[in-house]
Amino acid sequence: MSSFNEIKDLVQEAVEKGSSSVEEVHQAIARMPIDVLERIAPGLPLAKTVGDVQKKTIGAVYEMIRVVNKTAGDIASDILAKSGKAKDAAVAPH
Repeated sequence: MSSFNEIKDLVQEAVEKGSSSVEEVHQAIARMPIDVLERIAPGLPLAKTVGDVQKKTIGAVYEMIRVVNKTAGDIASDILAKSGKAKDAAVAPH
């Protein structure tokens, strides 16, 4: 059963790290037009507002990915634990 848990942990860690890396790139790319706008019209409140909303929205999406990943990992751990207990009960002498 340990190897299933190790695989689950590996997948969960890959999703966690991958989503964080992709979020960083996404934030940087999404920020580029805002930076250009701020150079064209410095101090434009709309640029800051749009940039802030955009950053928070992107952050919320990736945070939800991480929450779903954690929840899926918790569910998988529960299933693996129950599966192991059921297997042990089936093997145990009566």
